[in-house]
Amino acid sequence: MKTKNQLNSLDDLDWAILKTLQENARLTYTEIGRRLNLAHSTIYDRVKKMEKQKIIKKYAALIDLKKARLKLITAILTIFTDPKESEKVAKELANHDQVLEVFSSLSEEFVIIVKTVAEDQEKLHDFIAKFVAPLPGVLRIRTSIITRKYKEENFSF
Repeated sequence: MKTKNQLNSLDDLDWAILKTLQENARLTYTEIGRRLNLAHSTIYDRVKKMEKQKIIKKYAALIDLKKARLKLITAILTIFTDPKESEKVAKELANHDQVLEVFSSLSEEFVIIVKTVAEDQEKLHDFIAKFVAPLPGVLRIRTSIITRKYKEENFSF
């Protein structure tokens, strides 16, 4: 990993390590090294540097909710906001447990896009009515319930 003016620049080896970790983060440094024809100490050093610099933010188990027999509904909320309040709204939403992702977008209007889950439509309605709609700066909300997922993954190389 090269450092230029305190900015991180990932080289091909760093990207190869990241790709391998994304495929299976439970691999040992020795196994990653074997796959990449490198010493485990090299892999260890690179991974620790990327963790320290927050390039690798965390390791997580991805759960297949259907196989775990959790019948949650997923919804995408498009929240139209007063531009002066949008950052506060986004931060407030990001702190809520049932919110999975929060994005902001500026097209014709400033919107916040939220991916959320709920046990059922009634709980989704309660979340929107009691938590989202009352937030200062929320102008209107468009709700799209996900009916089928074709692909759901994190960024991969």
